[in-house]
Amino acid sequence: MKTNSSAKKRFKATGSGKIKRAHAYKRHILTKKQLTKRNLTGTTIVKKCDEGNIKSLLCMN
Repeated sequence: MKTNSSAKKRFKATGSGKIKRAHAYKRHILTKKQLTKRNLTGTTIVKKCDEGNIKSLLCMN
């Protein structure tokens, strides 16, 4: 089974098996997002309900 190429670029696994992702809405039109730009920087952990789908795309099951 092949790994999904788009998921491979967007998600990374942590050492404990959780999945990291980047925040959305920080690509363009940043002039009206002055207060939220800092909060959108960095990564976060994928929710538990979505983790199974992403792991199947990454062939981690």
